[in-house]
Amino acid sequence: MQSSNGKIALLLFFFSFFSVTFSFSQEKVVYKTIDTLELSLEVYRPDGKPDENGFPAMVFFFGGGWTGGNTAQFEPQAKYFSERGIVCFLAEYQVSSRNQTTPFESLMDAKSALRFIRSHAMEFQIDPEKIIASGGSAGGHLAAATALIDGYNDPTDDLSISCKPTALVLFNPVIDNGPGGYGFERIGEAYPDFSPLHNIRQGAPPTVIFLGTEDNLIPVETMKYYQTVMEKVGSRCELFLYEGQPHGFFNYRNFEFYEKTLRKADEFLQSLGYLDSKSELIIR
Repeated sequence: MQSSNGKIALLLFFFSFFSVTFSFSQEKVVYKTIDTLELSLEVYRPDGKPDENGFPAMVFFFGGGWTGGNTAQFEPQAKYFSERGIVCFLAEYQVSSRNQTTPFESLMDAKSALRFIRSHAMEFQIDPEKIIASGGSAGGHLAAATALIDGYNDPTDDLSISCKPTALVLFNPVIDNGPGGYGFERIGEAYPDFSPLHNIRQGAPPTVIFLGTEDNLIPVETMKYYQTVMEKVGSRCELFLYEGQPHGFFNYRNFEFYEKTLRKADEFLQSLGYLDSKSELIIR
């Protein structure tokens, strides 16, 4: 009987995962296995059917200095954008407090997550040409690095599948790992190949960045320089500064700025053609 129940549960999971139309729900899908460790994506799906190319996709990486943090950080944003018509993913990745890893493994995991999402575009009903990477602080670094950093690929990944997102939505991201930047004591002399600021090239995806002017980790001057370099290589980079706000000001507990940054992110994605402007949702 137990075996029969297990088979029924598996069939129900299979049906819910690959069904042609979806109601709003949350699922967990393993995207990577390292020995006995399983790393998962929490999936938030829109109602209804996608257009002929599929829904846009958006993957969120939590902050925590590559040391801690969890996927709950961006759950409100994922719920909102799934209701707006984007398949959203909250990505687990290895961090030092739980896995005794370095920031380099964190980036390998982030790239693996993007490759998994793109390689399963048909099952997720997403458009592989409309994949947004997002994150806050060190998670913002990971999102940007999937787009800009060529190295730090997991040797078990299929490198023929691109890990590069087509747009970035970044919340006080760590973008400078050089001397004087965040994390240099852990990154060391590897920073030229790991720091997003040092690897901006022609073709960098359109980006929107949110930063508080009183952020004690990310200087405003650094972010303005990042914007300048992006524009010099011909890439769009919008920077929104929030007067007097500290690091992490955008989180749900600070509802005023959670709402403000979410509205601006929505407008940015509308401008790229990833969202329509016909229906404005109540942010809650």
